Amino acid sequence: MRPETDSRDSSPVVQGGGRHGEAERGTGTGSEALGEIQRGGEREGDPEHRKRDERGQKLPHTRIEKTRSMLALPEESTPVEGTRDSFWMPGKYVRTVRRTSDTYEACDLVVACFQERARVERSYAQQLSQWSSKWKPEVDASPLYGSLLRAWQCFLTSAERLSELHSSICRSLVSEDCDRVKTWQKETFHKKMCKGFRESQDLETGFTRAQKPWVRKLKKLEKARSAYHGACRKEQAARKRVAHTQGNPDVPMEKQKRAQEESELASLQVAKARAHYEKVLEEVTRYTPCYMEEMESVFDQSQEEERKRMSFLKQAFLSIHRHLNVTDNESVKAVYDELHRAIMSISERDDLRWWRSVQGPDMDTRWPQLQEWSPEAQLDTGVPKQDRRRAAPDKSMVPGAVRVRALFDFVGQEADELSFKAGEEILRTQEEDDRGWSRGVTDAGKEGFYPANYVQTIH
Repeated sequence: MRPETDSRDSSPVVQGGGRHGEAERGTGTGSEALGEIQRGGEREGDPEHRKRDERGQKLPHTRIEKTRSMLALPEESTPVEGTRDSFWMPGKYVRTVRRTSDTYEACDLVVACFQERARVERSYAQQLSQWSSKWKPEVDASPLYGSLLRAWQCFLTSAERLSELHSSICRSLVSEDCDRVKTWQKETFHKKMCKGFRESQDLETGFTRAQKPWVRKLKKLEKARSAYHGACRKEQAARKRVAHTQGNPDVPMEKQKRAQEESELASLQVAKARAHYEKVLEEVTRYTPCYMEEMESVFDQSQEEERKRMSFLKQAFLSIHRHLNVTDNESVKAVYDELHRAIMSISERDDLRWWRSVQGPDMDTRWPQLQEWSPEAQLDTGVPKQDRRRAAPDKSMVPGAVRVRALFDFVGQEADELSFKAGEEILRTQEEDDRGWSRGVTDAGKEGFYPANYVQTIH
């Protein structure tokens, strides 16, 4: 089929297959009918259209004007496809109905996403714990001493505490957030026996009921439009025959007269078809506000349901954010504050002075001197060097007892070792030996050995 230009219509008109072809197109669906209305139409012969052209295009402000703009022929610069895809067109509400199933699928994705994030948190917690356990004996046996060693050890204890924190984040994501989304999903979306959701079916029913009269009127309008355009084509063909016969001496006068009569009859048919077309269009225009009101009522219902779903997911995301946001976690702040204090407590002067007194010139030394022989003299205590820290304290080697404060918790592993908490005060009765152990007495009266680098002298 080739497009043929109608003298009464500047838009291309497709030459159809006669009355039967027009009737078949008139029985199409509502969306096809509206597409034909938008593609076809008579603009040049419409007085109201000429008025609009003379005063410029007018934007619709009322529902009637909006309806006319929906049904009237578009200008050449207006994209027809955008109008045909509008929410008001038959069947285009399905995108709104589909939001219910889309949100259900989104819940599955949210749960899967943050379950994987929980596994990441658990893996990180395990790696922190393994790292701390691996390096603790290495750090304890390192050449560092004093406040430097304590700061290094604090990194390991901080890792242990952070490991527990990330384990709790993993538990919160799985047992609180993901379970909460799954429970809400089950309570909000009610599946049908066959397929889909009850909420989607209710919206589908509402939209279909609202559009049913509108689609029926569109079909009637398309039938009137097709009849009008068919009459216009016949009139155009009749005018061409008149133009061909007039002034042609080879055409008998009787045939010229018959052509003129057919042209006049075709013009009458055009006027009659146009009047009917305009009448049906006016009926559609009058009904449109009611149609829009019913559609908007169902649409507002779907919007309210969607608002509730969005509100819940917003609260779910806020809960996840609260669990993942370690910057506001007081436990994390305490861990890093303690680590910062341990680092800032590193004192070169104190550590060097300690080394001077323990391993340097200030160490107690028994200089050689004349010793009278005595049968009872025991120059060697008989205690092996490696077990010297287990020997009883020699109070004569310490000028006086000194009070110290514990920097870290310590749990004794043997019967002669002290156990204490960080901050507890101890009376040191014996200086640190060559293996880094001192002896002291707690306020409770328990006496034993403890690692010297776990305490600090009280000045």
